[in-house]
Amino acid sequence: MSRPAAATLPPPGLEGLDPAWSRLTATTDATGVERTWHVLDTHVERPVSDARLTLLCVHGNPSWSYLFRRLLATAPADLRVVGADHLDMGFSERTGTTRRLATRVDDLGRLTDELGIDGPVVTVAHDWGGPISIGWALAHRSQLRGVVLMNTAVHQPAGSPAPTVIRMVRSRPLLHPVTTSTTAFIRGAFELSDRRPDAEVRAGFLAPYRTAARRAAIADFVADIPLEPDHPSATTIDAIAAGLIDLADIPALLLWGAADRVFSDLYLHDLEHRLRHADVHRYPSAGHFVTEDTDALVAVLDWVADLPRPSPGPHAPEAPVMTDVAESTLLDGIGSDDTARLAIAEMGGPSIDLGTLADRVDQTAAGLIESGVQRGERVALMIPPGIDLAVSLLACWRVSAVVVLVDAGLGRAGMSAAMKAAAPDHLIGIPKALAAARALRWPGRRFATGELGRIGRAVLRSSGDLASLGAIRRPLPPLARSTDLAAVVFTSGSTGPSKGVIYDHAALAAQRDAIAELYGITDDDRLVAAFAPFALYGPMLGITSVVPDMDVTRPGTLTAQALGDAIARVDATLVFASPAALANVVRTAGELTAAQRRSFAAVRLVLSAGAPVGVPLLRATAELFANASVCTPYGMTECLPVASTSLPEIEAA
Repeated sequence: MSRPAAATLPPPGLEGLDPAWSRLTATTDATGVERTWHVLDTHVERPVSDARLTLLCVHGNPSWSYLFRRLLATAPADLRVVGADHLDMGFSERTGTTRRLATRVDDLGRLTDELGIDGPVVTVAHDWGGPISIGWALAHRSQLRGVVLMNTAVHQPAGSPAPTVIRMVRSRPLLHPVTTSTTAFIRGAFELSDRRPDAEVRAGFLAPYRTAARRAAIADFVADIPLEPDHPSATTIDAIAAGLIDLADIPALLLWGAADRVFSDLYLHDLEHRLRHADVHRYPSAGHFVTEDTDALVAVLDWVADLPRPSPGPHAPEAPVMTDVAESTLLDGIGSDDTARLAIAEMGGPSIDLGTLADRVDQTAAGLIESGVQRGERVALMIPPGIDLAVSLLACWRVSAVVVLVDAGLGRAGMSAAMKAAAPDHLIGIPKALAAARALRWPGRRFATGELGRIGRAVLRSSGDLASLGAIRRPLPPLARSTDLAAVVFTSGSTGPSKGVIYDHAALAAQRDAIAELYGITDDDRLVAAFAPFALYGPMLGITSVVPDMDVTRPGTLTAQALGDAIARVDATLVFASPAALANVVRTAGELTAAQRRSFAAVRLVLSAGAPVGVPLLRATAELFANASVCTPYGMTECLPVASTSLPEIEAA
């Protein structure tokens, strides 16, 4: 408990802090006592009426509103940004009382009333400010336009211990020596960052906490974390966690430093489960102070700029637009009972026609439902391109599950990091992938692509296989909505740590349709997909496809002979291959047979992407495919293909 002391303004010269933002504001608390707060406010000297929206910034422990200085500095004039120091924290009054979570939620409400914040609000919160801000949001539902949470928690997931750091600091022998007697807790927070903040910034965070008396509330905040069911704040935090379901129609943004050793991905996934509609930015190398390690606050402003503008009149949230089934769905490609037209061929293996593929997708979808896969759950697919991958992918979409796709080229460590980030509920994979899942403790219930037998199921802890799933018959639910999440796709890691990118059904369907229109793809086309990501487009486009005999994780293993065999297998008209694959095809073209050369001549379009494609390689490819247009689309995992050019266009330029 702190000794009483008056609120003050921050000293001049703190890095990044404009003195014009500071104000002292008095409120009356629930006991009838007047309390004075230090508040940062972009509209101290500007008419509040100029602001269309208020960002209410709520800090945690052991920081203060200084955490949001960059947001105040960069916010546009039509946003009012308010960051308040909690009572007993920062430069606000030291009250001499112990203020529990429920009291702090009430305190914040009284402050916003005093500041005249009665219009639309987006809460922005970090650490223990998360529960306080959600408590405020639930009490001010009619004003709420959005919720932003950063490295925080509202619940301790069942079966998991509280963070080691918190349990240690919270113990009786360490609590006061670490939090009050010394600045160890504050300085330790700096070490949780990706990189230690500059000395000037560290001085800014330490400025309100130079004496033990001013640090007393840091210990109180730690002690108020309700780890025991009979803790005084346990019922409050439980009510706040349960109340998140009432925010299902409120836009939400989660910004997460994944290297945080306190609020780990465990708490991110808990919030993702509670706010399934939330936009998520996960920064793999950022630590606890995600806003110090990254440009996360820029992401906040970009996100807020895209929010619907408040409507005139009473400040009630707009009802979300719930789109019906997408006009163009991801299952259009198999919407046929045609048993005469080939859907997928495997080199040296089976093939499947469109009608049979559609039946297998429906049957597997029924099996997924029967086995407990629910709408919106994540299913990781660890399957090489081919029939099993197509069936699994489309069956997941048929039940509105979200597929998680991880590039095997990331290696064991990269794949494990991706699995940890995505936290799939289920995993469908070949036996090798299931063995890795068990050895590396990847999350999710496991299903095998092939029959394993009793011993194999026990060893790999498999819950079933595609054959058994495909034997189920039951009614299927309505198709996914266009706004439903469809996939989490991980980047290759070539430009930094691999990141998960989310796509909804509308985005993927629009991308497929744009590709079909741009390249004039029709039902008469047949595709050789020598590029693993593009192997999924064949079933989505509803055209015959085949993957050549190659290691898809090593594109340079594709030979001209293998490509010629694949073209001949389906009488292909389209070829998609990476530059590394085409380079080896050109190198080995001298070994082609006359029949294989004729098959190359039947191809009308060659696409190459995934890396820079040099003009000499494009020219050599054009010579090999004498009657084909040679094009190179450009895109990224974050946005898929966005541009395309051809060899003649490049040469003309």
